[in-house]
Amino acid sequence: MKDLKDYHRFLDEAGDTTFYGKGKTSIIGEEGVSKVFILGLVKVKEPLDGVRAKISSLQEKISNDDYFKVPSVKKKINKTGYYLHATDDLPEIRKEMFDLIKTINCSFEAVVGRKSIERYETKHKGKEEYFYADLLSHLLKNKLSKHDKLVMHISERGKSTKNQNLELAFLKAKQRFSRKTSKETKTKVVFNVNYPTKDPLLNLADYFCWAVQRVFERGQVRYYNHIKSQIKLVIDLYDTNKYAGWQNYYDNKNNPLTPRNKISPLKH
Repeated sequence: MKDLKDYHRFLDEAGDTTFYGKGKTSIIGEEGVSKVFILGLVKVKEPLDGVRAKISSLQEKISNDDYFKVPSVKKKINKTGYYLHATDDLPEIRKEMFDLIKTINCSFEAVVGRKSIERYETKHKGKEEYFYADLLSHLLKNKLSKHDKLVMHISERGKSTKNQNLELAFLKAKQRFSRKTSKETKTKVVFNVNYPTKDPLLNLADYFCWAVQRVFERGQVRYYNHIKSQIKLVIDLYDTNKYAGWQNYYDNKNNPLTPRNKISPLKH
C-alpha cells in the first residue's frame, strides 16, 4: 500500500504574471514587476504531518518571539496568523526556514517562464491564466505514467487556479506526454487548491521558488546554493538559445544554476 507522501505534491510560485501598465505599455522588469514567473513543486519523502508540524512549530516560535515583533510580522499575525512567505520575511526568519528545509527529506523542481509580450499575445492569447497553464503543463507532463493518482496541492491564484484552467493544463500535459512516448497516461491528477495560510507545506514550496527566482532576477545564488542538493531540476522553459542539448535544463550536479542565469534587462 502506498503512503500518502508518494502521490502528494505541493506547488507554489514566485514572481508575477503582470505584463502591462497603463495604456497597455510593457512594464516587465520595472520596479515591482518581475522578469520571470516561476511554478515549482515539492515532493516530500517523509511523513507529511511530521513536516507540517515542523514548519508550524517554526511559525509559532516566530509569532511568540519578541525579537520578531516588527510591524510587518505583527500585521500578519493579526490578519491571518503568521505564515512563512519568503518575499515578506525578515532575513533572520529566512535563515531559520532555509536551515529547517535542509533537515527535511524532500526534492523540488521548477519551470521558469521568461516574460515576453510577443509570446504572451501569441502563444498565451494575452491571458494570464493561459501563461500559468502552459507552465503547469510542463511540470505535469513527466508525471503521468508512474502513479495511478497524483494529488496536486496548489496555492490559490485567481483565474489561474480555477478548475477549468487546471484541467486545461492537465490536457496540455497529456498531449505533450503522448507526443514523446508510446506509454499510456495512466495517472489521474486531482487538484486541491488551498491557501498558504492553511497548509505549511505550500510555504515550503514558496521558499524553494523564491530561492530560484533570486538567481534569475538578481543573479544571487546564495539561497539556491544553500538548498541546491534538494533542487532536482529547473527548466528555463523559453530560453530558446539553449534548447540544443537540453542546456536549458538545470540539475544540481552537472548543470547547476549560476549568476550567469540572471536575465538581462528587457528591451522594450
